[in-house]
Amino acid sequence: MKAQTRVVVIGGGVVGCSVLYHLTKLGWSDVMLIERSELTAGSTWHAAGGFHTLNGDTNMAALQGYTIGLYHELEELTGLSCSLHHSGGMTLADTQERFDMLKAERAKHRYMGLETEILGPDEIKKRADFVNIEGIVGALYDPLDGHLDPSGTTHAYAKAARMGGAEIVTHNRVLETNPRPDGTWDVVTEQGTIHAEHIVNAGGLWAREVAAMAGIYLPLLPMAHQYLVTEAVPEIAERDEEIPHIIDPGGESYLRQERDGFCIGFYEQPCEAWSVDGTPWSFGSELLNDQLDKIEDSVAFAYKRFPILERAGVKRVIHGPFTFAPDGNPLVGPVPGLRNYWSACAVMAGFSQGGGVGLSLAQWMIEGETERDPRAMDVARFGHWTTPGYTVPKVIENYQKRFSVTYPNEELPAARPFRTTPMYDLWDGMGAVFGQAYGLEIVNYFAKPGEDRYETPTFRRSNAWDAVKAEVQAVRSKVGINEVHNFGKFRVTGPNARAWLDRIMAGRIPAPGRLSLTPMLAPSGKVVGDFTISCLGETEFQLTASYGSQDYHKRWFDDHAEDGVSVENISDQRTGFQIAGPQARALLSRVTRADVSAEAFKFLDVKRIVIGMADCIVQRVSYTGDLGYEIYTDPTSQRHLFHTLWEAGQDLGLTPFGMRAMMSLRLDKFFGSWQREFSPDYTAAETGLDRFISFKKNTDFIGRAAAEAERATPPARKLCPFVVDAGDADVIAYEPIWLDGKVVGFCTSGGYAHHAEKSVAQGFVPTERATDGLEVEIEILGEMRKATLTTTPLFDANGARMRG
Repeated sequence: MKAQTRVVVIGGGVVGCSVLYHLTKLGWSDVMLIERSELTAGSTWHAAGGFHTLNGDTNMAALQGYTIGLYHELEELTGLSCSLHHSGGMTLADTQERFDMLKAERAKHRYMGLETEILGPDEIKKRADFVNIEGIVGALYDPLDGHLDPSGTTHAYAKAARMGGAEIVTHNRVLETNPRPDGTWDVVTEQGTIHAEHIVNAGGLWAREVAAMAGIYLPLLPMAHQYLVTEAVPEIAERDEEIPHIIDPGGESYLRQERDGFCIGFYEQPCEAWSVDGTPWSFGSELLNDQLDKIEDSVAFAYKRFPILERAGVKRVIHGPFTFAPDGNPLVGPVPGLRNYWSACAVMAGFSQGGGVGLSLAQWMIEGETERDPRAMDVARFGHWTTPGYTVPKVIENYQKRFSVTYPNEELPAARPFRTTPMYDLWDGMGAVFGQAYGLEIVNYFAKPGEDRYETPTFRRSNAWDAVKAEVQAVRSKVGINEVHNFGKFRVTGPNARAWLDRIMAGRIPAPGRLSLTPMLAPSGKVVGDFTISCLGETEFQLTASYGSQDYHKRWFDDHAEDGVSVENISDQRTGFQIAGPQARALLSRVTRADVSAEAFKFLDVKRIVIGMADCIVQRVSYTGDLGYEIYTDPTSQRHLFHTLWEAGQDLGLTPFGMRAMMSLRLDKFFGSWQREFSPDYTAAETGLDRFISFKKNTDFIGRAAAEAERATPPARKLCPFVVDAGDADVIAYEPIWLDGKVVGFCTSGGYAHHAEKSVAQGFVPTERATDGLEVEIEILGEMRKATLTTTPLFDANGARMRG
């Protein structure tokens, strides 16, 4: 075993071996993997081995497609068999809501190049005559679905990595991981100490224990999972072709052929968290005791859906643990707060996602960024606020909802409320219907008196429609108040603060007392941030952006740190409200002695003002697109600030509004949204954010070369707004855009603009066709809807009210 290497991967399951292989594939040969036992001796060896592309996040679905395609490459490269069975697969829908979800997924697949099909009950029966189609509405068929041999596949990854120069050391438990001042690591093992530039935690069942060695907590939990393998069934043995893989969400089961019998597994409601307080190091290649009573109801349901099972004896029960994160997606990427420490954990669908995870992490480590936006699996999506007390109920909830319909407006209840602001009980008393972002309670809307304080999950327009409409009308006609706690906020100070920001941000850095909007770019030109910069003084700035991306952005700032600059995350230390609408200035003038007239307080100004008794930072800008102000103060002053504004605004019609109204209001102005229109999947020129880039400034800002290249040669696609002839369902995201009978683009977001009374969408189309009045069709829940490209905003088209 060598004593020094570039990367140590800890964990020899399918994910660790995939990471190791992809590091060599991308050119790093001085890498090694340390495994406490044998390869696969965790969750990998007892996995059912199924793979599929279906995933609610399009980038995860694409990475799963990459993973499946990689297996043939591994076989050719190594000469080892993965025992691939491309049997195809069907996901059944026993309700219209589930069928809507499958149609929405099929629509996404159109522009992703995945050849899936929507099947009716009769077609299901033709392909899988053993399925009882009673109550079945339809299914989604994917020809790529199938299964493989988990052990053979893992060893193929390992051999491919060795062929690329990697070293693998088994039977060598890691005992300590100790950072050096230069950011490198000493990995202490049973066989000696290894000095490594990078560490990858691919510890699987032991990932929590490995993370604790570095002083961090990763929010993941093993769950005990059970599946059955049956004896041979004559009807299966007599077939010439393998049966398709069947997912029956209504019965919380998945079924595939195993030799001449079946393999069927369950995500049962009476599930069991395993080793909540830590995985014993003594646990090895073993299974848990059978608990058939846990899946009794699920088995009974399966017998009704698949009557053939009643004639199949159970040959073997496999009951073993595997890990989940709170939302079911992996925890991948550089761990915030640690240098050169990487996570590749909680990959519960290892044979669907392992290849994509390995590729993404290797790209991230070697090239500095990933090919695809990794936000759905980025370890930074969970902050330092996570605890086992949060993780356990969320993982159990996720396991139980593994096959449930995922609605775009659904707010899951487990582990809530957890993080709240001083306003929580006041909003609650006003009838707030809450959502959550980054663990923090956020008001979605305010239910009207006597109405149910619950938004019905749906793909169509919800029961929140009337309440949201009223909030929108109040903002546009009078004045609304909304909390600004769900902005990520950073305080940047120091003698080199302005110069540093000039390099980090692509846009103009404002003068004292002013603010500016700017994208933050990766070297590739991809958008990694969408910021408001407020200059509070020559050496003090406030940055505001997405609350849910604060750890992601702080990690970026830390990676580009310089002397003479301090960057502090103050997201929860500076809070307050925005007020917006035609009466916003009148309200503000009533609560402060400062001059807030249009002449004294111009659009994009920022001032320190006392409101009531509270010291505040007030900036004249509003995401509603209306006359508005953002008012920031200390959390201890927030309730006083609210009461001051509330009492002064009663005769002005001051009305609280939530995020549902906010997102409707922004559609009037065609404003983009972070993680919808703006994300690391897109460049500034593609999204229109290039209008905020300062090409005149004499600074080689990050991403400048790529942005200059796009300036010279415009991109092939362009983000455009559309007015949609919608029915009872609006665009959500990723619906395909059709033109001349072909899919030419996709939507990034949409919804109903209540003020304009129009359904609005934003999406990408070919640049040469992006002209005002272009008519396209957008596929919404399987229906073609006419849409017209419209460049004139539906409210305050010339910005007179917003800027006046």
